[in-house]
Amino acid sequence: MTSAAARHILVKDEATCNDLKNQIEGGADFADLAREHSLCPSGRSGGDLGRFGPGMMVQEFDEVVFSADLNQVQGPVKTQFGYHLLEVTERD
Repeated sequence: MTSAAARHILVKDEATCNDLKNQIEGGADFADLAREHSLCPSGRSGGDLGRFGPGMMVQEFDEVVFSADLNQVQGPVKTQFGYHLLEVTERD
């Protein structure tokens, strides 16, 4: 079965999400920004979501996590929870 490992940053609005993405693209550390800004409890661990399979996260996550290139920040991705930046760190 396919599985992946990813990390994310969850914020309330798209503008904040885009700002954080620009900071990461400018060299800011993803994990540091997750600890500082993410509304998800995973933010305390740098946004790490661990390993999971298809269907274990919301559909919008699955679509990105199981198709995006590894180690490239994706987003903003809108879900029922808010706006996310996602980075797939492993997939098999």
